[in-house]
Amino acid sequence: MLPGMFEKAIRQKCRGDLDIRSHELPWPDEPMKPGGTEAGMDDLKEYQGGVDEIVALVGDAEIVVTQLAPFSAHIMDRLPSLKLIAVSRGGPVNIDMRAARERKILVVNTPGRNASAVAEFTIGAILTETRLITRSHESLRRGEWRGDLYRADLTGEELSEMTVGVVGYGHVGTKVVRLLKAFGCRILVCDPYVQLTVDDLRDGVEQASMERILQESDVVTLHARVTDETRGFFGADQFAAMKAGAYFINTARGPLVDYPALTEALKTRHLRGAAIETFGIEPVPPDWELLRLDNVTLTPHIAGASVKTVKFAAEAAAEEVRRFIAGEPPLNPC
Repeated sequence: MLPGMFEKAIRQKCRGDLDIRSHELPWPDEPMKPGGTEAGMDDLKEYQGGVDEIVALVGDAEIVVTQLAPFSAHIMDRLPSLKLIAVSRGGPVNIDMRAARERKILVVNTPGRNASAVAEFTIGAILTETRLITRSHESLRRGEWRGDLYRADLTGEELSEMTVGVVGYGHVGTKVVRLLKAFGCRILVCDPYVQLTVDDLRDGVEQASMERILQESDVVTLHARVTDETRGFFGADQFAAMKAGAYFINTARGPLVDYPALTEALKTRHLRGAAIETFGIEPVPPDWELLRLDNVTLTPHIAGASVKTVKFAAEAAAEEVRRFIAGEPPLNPC
């Protein structure tokens, strides 16, 4: 999320003489901090940047556009001119929303900014794991020619012969379903809060319970949001209920999954494989056993990273700034 791209989008949307101050935080080269690790940050989930650093940068500005900078009650109290915070993320995890409401500071976000990138990445993760691409790559890097992976009892199935269970039917889940249709696989969707589209029903997509997803799916791909209801909801019982030899894909959020339980399901080969993009702790502790298993594909939370994601977020944030200046209602209030 380069500040220059946001400034360019804002200047194109908002004509006039704007005083724009930019600052680039060291993420992703340095990890974000979880809320509660520093005094006054208890009501934030994750952020990057120090209190004095952010206060000095914002100063008397009325509008802030940010991805990761923290805005706790303490920081807001030191910024009396602040009226709008535009968060270029799917959720305002670096904002104390209660404090913002109490101080009548409007907070907006950019939902779905990386949905296309994550959906494409998910398809790649499914193919990489089911067609043994990671195993083949790692063996060749070791100087081994795994011709045995051509054997019918070792090689992977085609998606056209599989049932894929999609858990979560929001911005990402709907795009994953759209892409999966091209492969001709059977698609089951579990999300108790939404209904399938007419197009999905016409194309044979089925809405199913979680129990049925676990029992019938050859691949289960996770796309739910982290809430009190979903935190840790994929654990030992869910993995045990999955078909023997199935695959588990998580390009959503780490806190959704019990990773020791996943590790055990992979070690026992109840699950044939998994592709994991996000983790309960990030960066991942180097001594995690999961990192050493040979039937898992691992990536460092990069599914949403694309140039299009930044362009989309910059345009959406710039439009919110324009609307605020023009006195128009926001599109995505938090």
